[in-house]
Amino acid sequence: MRLATILSCLVLSTVTVEAAFDTRFLNNRRKARHEERARAPERPILPKRQVTSSPFNNANTTKFAVNGSAIPEVNFDAGESYAGQLPIGGNSDGKLYFWFWPTTNPDQPKEILIWLNGGPGCSSLEGFLQENGPISWPSSTYRPVQNPWSYHHITNVVWIEQPVGTGFSTGTVSIHDEDELSQQFMGFWKNFIDTFGMQGYKVYVTGESYAGMYVPYIAKNMLDANDTTYFNVSGMHIYDPLITDYMVATTIPARAFVDYWEPVFPFNDTTRAQLNNMSATCGFDAYLEKYLTFPPAGPQPGTPAGYQANGSRIRGCATDDLVYYASTELNPGWNIYQVTQLLPLPEDVLGFPYSDFYLPTGLEIYFNRTDVKKAINAPLDVDWSICSNDPVFVDDNDKSDPSSFHAIPSVIDRTGNVMISHGLNDFVLVANGTLLAIQNMTWGGELGFQERPSSPLFVPHHPNPDLATMSGQGVLGTWHTERGLTWSLVTLTGHMVPGWQPAVAFRQVEYLLGRVDSLSSTKPLSIYANATQPSADTLGNGVGPVLGSSAKVSSGSGSGNGSTSGGGTVSPNTAHYATPSIAILSGVMCAVVAVYGL
Repeated sequence: MRLATILSCLVLSTVTVEAAFDTRFLNNRRKARHEERARAPERPILPKRQVTSSPFNNANTTKFAVNGSAIPEVNFDAGESYAGQLPIGGNSDGKLYFWFWPTTNPDQPKEILIWLNGGPGCSSLEGFLQENGPISWPSSTYRPVQNPWSYHHITNVVWIEQPVGTGFSTGTVSIHDEDELSQQFMGFWKNFIDTFGMQGYKVYVTGESYAGMYVPYIAKNMLDANDTTYFNVSGMHIYDPLITDYMVATTIPARAFVDYWEPVFPFNDTTRAQLNNMSATCGFDAYLEKYLTFPPAGPQPGTPAGYQANGSRIRGCATDDLVYYASTELNPGWNIYQVTQLLPLPEDVLGFPYSDFYLPTGLEIYFNRTDVKKAINAPLDVDWSICSNDPVFVDDNDKSDPSSFHAIPSVIDRTGNVMISHGLNDFVLVANGTLLAIQNMTWGGELGFQERPSSPLFVPHHPNPDLATMSGQGVLGTWHTERGLTWSLVTLTGHMVPGWQPAVAFRQVEYLLGRVDSLSSTKPLSIYANATQPSADTLGNGVGPVLGSSAKVSSGSGSGNGSTSGGGTVSPNTAHYATPSIAILSGVMCAVVAVYGL
């Protein structure tokens, strides 16, 4: 036997021994976790509303009733719900599709939460099925399961497809801006309130992504109506929202996002040098250093870095395009919504498992099935897709100002209850871009946050006996509140926070509705009221890239245990980890535009 062969055998023997050791170690860990789950308190049987005793079951609503035991592929009784179309009124032929789930909360609060997905033109049924609805069917799972984190366990919830042209909502597209969209929505809403007898109920408007435009404008227009019988707006929450200019939201912080997530973006030296040079020469690093400060240095310029005086983009400054091209070349399955996702692509019954549409042979879009449409009172002649193939604004152009300019401050000042939250792993709309927008926004008589966010975003401990619906617990981000605006940075999640961190989103709804007075509270979750919690003084600071600290994943320094004092400047070479996108994208990103606002 030659020396090389002998050495190979020795190496192989060593590897085999080590593998056996590792296997035993992992088996012991698995056994311990299995025993831990066995000892955990049983998940309570989730309550269902009894239709016979429901205040919403009447002559006006019978035609909308959904049989919770006859929803295709759902092998459990989902409970009471109502679905169908209602007109927007006026001279329009438009009808909006809704799916309303009365709360299982025995306290029966006189309130209702609205959930809207974005797009523009993306269906809120995505949020229903894969984020925060009673029935959960996320990517790569065999069948839908009962969702313990559904918002309807806290309050009444309705998922609405809007504007006209989205999902099962039909009619002639006629809107030019968010104010016109809001008026159509309010026409529908009056019909909804009258149908279900909810006059005077508190209304909470929530959503994600391009709903960062929808939600603030709808809430503002409802408040402007000064009619609490129908439009008693009491709070608002938007996730990973589009609220500012695209350059500020995505392009300016792109290089810093890549720096923070360095192991996820293994670019070669040439690509990395090109990105660094673009960010520096286009003025993005200097812009971040000057304006992402607490308190803010002052108002940001009307024409931010990356634009010429005439409003056109400076050539050679598309850092976001460079990141997209380079990432998809290295990882064709790269997910702009969740940058840590790898190949292979998961199956998805809604046909959207990564940065683009994908439906493997033999798999049918769930909501486009005839049996599903019949079960949920949807129009049979509509070809449903997760995002509309046609424009939902006239000329495919929303002429509105970004919502951070006027709409959001107006809602904050009139309700004192607005939340903006962001997933750390999101590159479609990213956290530092949203923070830049907040620091350029005036509400409560002051510009931006005066103190740097640092408080621990805590999810109370809870049992996780069901592997299909597990969710994290403990400190899962950073939060901060000033003058009626609450900001949250959520770790271990991308664009769809309620889908990837459902327990965080559940807790945030409890906060929005006033069930808890702090996102650092150790009060148990309402559905696990007897779960033991740690002492509040053991939580420490918020986690994620704390502004002003070193912020590279590879260094392990994003723990949030650095300086968290009030003011301070954020170095562009350290804590600028993220950036959101908000206007129409260019280059290869245009392929994502139609769906980027889920």
